[in-house]
Amino acid sequence: MLGRPRLHLRETSSTNDRARELAGAGAPHGTLVTAATQSAGRGRQGRTWSAPPGHALLMSLVLRDPPSLLPLAAAVAVAGAAGEDARIKWPNDVLVVGRKVSGILAEGRPQEGWAVLGIGVNVAVRVEDLPPELHATAGTLGRSPDDLEPFLYELLGELDRALGLDQAALLDAWRARDALMGRAVRWTAGEGVARGIDGEGRLVVEVPGGGRTALDAGEVHLGAG
Repeated sequence: MLGRPRLHLRETSSTNDRARELAGAGAPHGTLVTAATQSAGRGRQGRTWSAPPGHALLMSLVLRDPPSLLPLAAAVAVAGAAGEDARIKWPNDVLVVGRKVSGILAEGRPQEGWAVLGIGVNVAVRVEDLPPELHATAGTLGRSPDDLEPFLYELLGELDRALGLDQAALLDAWRARDALMGRAVRWTAGEGVARGIDGEGRLVVEVPGGGRTALDAGEVHLGAG
């Protein structure tokens, strides 16, 4: 069962760091680490994850034998808990009204058969309380701090369902939330129009001239040029 046993911390450097320690020590599948605040939270591409104490869900799960598309499954789960209007910007940024409300970071040791899934969600955060550099892009679910625990259990249920899907069903669930389909995108090596994801979860982009390419990593931004 996801979420048991659970370790809740008033403050920690990173829930992922603590969960990795527990995983390495043999913690069972579903072990959950949560915190009211963290001093060194991090996201993809080495970014930091900031949130005022007690206003964001900060959690990490120990998962044994995780699926290869774990980051996409996590995004589907977060979007499901966030509501009908939530969309996913490839690969796993969850957006509400075009603003990022969640950070997802999967880390692990495949050779040892485990991964740690870190998720941060701005459940009750006020955007004006975040660092100024995030004001233009960060979003919030606009809920009360009292909603953190109910949201956590809703998310665990959504995650349990997403992890139970076969790969084809998971990809279809992700596609139903695709925020980039048909939109102009750019990345380090080029630009084009997003055309969904392929059977391996890679972003398919139609490039100038009519060809297509599939991206399996990296950052993608809206807008050409």
